Amino acid sequence: MFLLYGLLTIAAVLVSLPAAVLVIQLLLSLLRPKLPSTQSSSSTRIAVLVPAHDEASGIAHTIQSIKKQLPDGSRLVVVADNCSDHTATLARQAGAEVIERFDAVLRGKGYALDFGLRWLSADPPDVLIVLDADCEIHADGIPRLAERCLSSGRPIQSLYLMRSAGPSSLRMRIAEFAWLVKNHLRPLGSARIGAPCQLTGTGMAFPWRLIASVSLANGHLVEDMKLGVDLAMQGTPPQFAPDVLVTSSFPTTAQGVASQRQRWEHGHLAMLGRELPRLIGAALMRRSPIAFALAADLLVPPLALLVLLLVFVLALGLVGWLVGGWTAPVVIAGTSLVLLCVATLLAWFKHGRSVLTLSDLLSVPSYVLWKIPLYLRFIFNRQIDWIRTQRDGE
Repeated sequence: MFLLYGLLTIAAVLVSLPAAVLVIQLLLSLLRPKLPSTQSSSSTRIAVLVPAHDEASGIAHTIQSIKKQLPDGSRLVVVADNCSDHTATLARQAGAEVIERFDAVLRGKGYALDFGLRWLSADPPDVLIVLDADCEIHADGIPRLAERCLSSGRPIQSLYLMRSAGPSSLRMRIAEFAWLVKNHLRPLGSARIGAPCQLTGTGMAFPWRLIASVSLANGHLVEDMKLGVDLAMQGTPPQFAPDVLVTSSFPTTAQGVASQRQRWEHGHLAMLGRELPRLIGAALMRRSPIAFALAADLLVPPLALLVLLLVFVLALGLVGWLVGGWTAPVVIAGTSLVLLCVATLLAWFKHGRSVLTLSDLLSVPSYVLWKIPLYLRFIFNRQIDWIRTQRDGE
């Protein structure tokens, strides 16, 4: 009985650690970070790299939005990767420099980025910016990203938000708020104390010397997170730029939503298991605050999963308290759950009321339960291969 009590207490501590990190990030996000000042320079050589797989429906719009911001002498390169539609033709007609890649075995965004990087290496730019083919970068974001990248000498991650394309369901609004927490509030809180952020796959800027030194040719489901970890291990972790906004839309089809969410969350959990030990080891052996901060951030699982774990451990603790008077697991897990709920509510009040109404918040528990099958599939039928998200109208 004592052994069970000890194991449950350890479980409560372990699940409370990521909750504590998330609470701190959310509370810090309520403060206003001081943004670094940058000065624009027309001499900066910028290359924008757009990986595209069967993006004929929206590639022209993306190219036009990028071209409006590009300084003279910049390059816009589209990698038409394993396309079976007219992506390459439409991208050329829109004014982009297009290269095509076909490989039935090595599939995924990482391989497309590596292909584009090798193409650019013949005449490398000062700064490389990566933007997904279904995204839009707002308000002179490209020159601002480039200048901040050059002035800091570090990778820069813009604020990347996903929004509903039209009238949205309750689940979609909750998903949009969860995305806001992950991609805006958490890195905003970390930036408040000078900590690094994760890369989110689009709206990313890199000094050429850095991006040319890492390997991008991989099929990881979340190749962006892996790239951020690799750069942090080299001593140049990504920096958050909350004033540069990149947006895209959630799929409206049930199949597109399910495929996208499973790829993200299974990839995130796989990265947590694979990269977290490496970061913790680096933090201890090198006494590296950078590795420690990034490990702490990576420790936080998807919000719904974290809530499920806390509730599960708390429920077991309550059974132990009723049967054997166990108090520690109940106190630890219960306190963590309450603090997480309070911090999330405060963050919603400041940043999320335009996305979720107060009555919507009451339905969050049903959304959390709805995601249980997704996490069970990670255990019993994990997604390993990269699968493109189905676009609307396909």
